[in-house]
Amino acid sequence: MSGYGDRDGKIWMDGKLVEWRDANVHILTHALHYASSVFEGERCYDGKVFKSRAHSERLLKSGELMDMPIPYTVDEIEAAKAAVLEANGLSNAYVRVLAFRGAGEDMGVAAARNPIRMAVTAWEWGNYYGDAKMKGAKLDIAKWKRPSPETIPVAAKAAGLYMICTMSKHAAEAKGCSDAMFLDYRGYVAEATGANIFFVKDGEVHTPLADAILNGLTRQTVIGMLKDRQVKVHERHIMPEELEGFEQCWLTGSAAEVTPVGQIGDYSFEVGAMTRDISEAYEALVRA
Repeated sequence: MSGYGDRDGKIWMDGKLVEWRDANVHILTHALHYASSVFEGERCYDGKVFKSRAHSERLLKSGELMDMPIPYTVDEIEAAKAAVLEANGLSNAYVRVLAFRGAGEDMGVAAARNPIRMAVTAWEWGNYYGDAKMKGAKLDIAKWKRPSPETIPVAAKAAGLYMICTMSKHAAEAKGCSDAMFLDYRGYVAEATGANIFFVKDGEVHTPLADAILNGLTRQTVIGMLKDRQVKVHERHIMPEELEGFEQCWLTGSAAEVTPVGQIGDYSFEVGAMTRDISEAYEALVRA
């Protein structure tokens, strides 16, 4: 497959479909210099984007939190996604919606006079962690930490928050790992670079409290599925030394879906019955 900048297809930009190769921005686009952008990653299954409106609503909320009022409604964002999928003939795809401050009158840190632009793309994308969906992903422990909510709105899915994710994932891959797990600024277990994390012990599930991390839509979905199964879920602060006592582990995210974890640093986990059950049930749910 050719690189992402050189493909056939259509991309929705600022209200209209354009040729994939023509979906470009000026070098003085504010977001390129100051990370003034927010985004959503979604999956379309059999022609239906899972939790589509919830993603669109979160995009608008992210823009609000980052002082970037996005000039589109939920219905308009939904229509743009549908147009992109239809134009590209896709029924099973990954969908990326991006809102960003473009080039305009301002080119310093402040950018209130610059237009807020939006683009929607979609492409076929297999398992985010490859064969880890079957045998369990291997995670490094990142040297960087998730920041305090006092430094940036952690409820926003903002591009700037992913800079340490890129660095940490590069470091993890250099060690032969699929991803990295972060601790937060207090030293508690937080999340992976693009996914939330769950642990199993004695038939109960433990997951980090979403007070310094993004409360992922897949995370919320899986918690609901577990509660429907009468599984007790503890949303709490987890110390890294507790990993030794957990039996199973998995990651959740729109791209990651439900991916088992086999190892984090020196700690090993089995791909057990609960992990397999939730993974299979999630697969069924998104295609229901």
